[in-house]
Amino acid sequence: MESQEELEKGIGNIEPEILKPAKVKIVKVELKEIKKMKKLVCSVKHPNREETIDISRVKYIGKGDKVSTVGLWYMEDSEGNIQKGTALAEFLIFNVAKNIKQLEGKEIETIAEDSGYLCFKSY
Repeated sequence: MESQEELEKGIGNIEPEILKPAKVKIVKVELKEIKKMKKLVCSVKHPNREETIDISRVKYIGKGDKVSTVGLWYMEDSEGNIQKGTALAEFLIFNVAKNIKQLEGKEIETIAEDSGYLCFKSY
């Protein structure tokens, strides 16, 4: 619940910390429900930060050899496996992981999105 004090706070002058793209280590993987869908969220250790950060987007080469930046949404096929051809499936293949759990401990390159936030680089 919000406190009255929070409702009366103004806008600060401190710029947000922008981390530079680097190789990060995945320390934890988790599927989180967002708008009734599941999305892979990876807690990663960035070399320039003490605390872990969460990354849930990937920049990869999709259909038509076009570079796309999308969320790592979890979808299943009719057999209950991760849907072939999705960004998540392509991310797993690129990083030589047979399942989501196998991503833990892997070091993966990041790249800045247009917004400046980091996402995984898988191309």
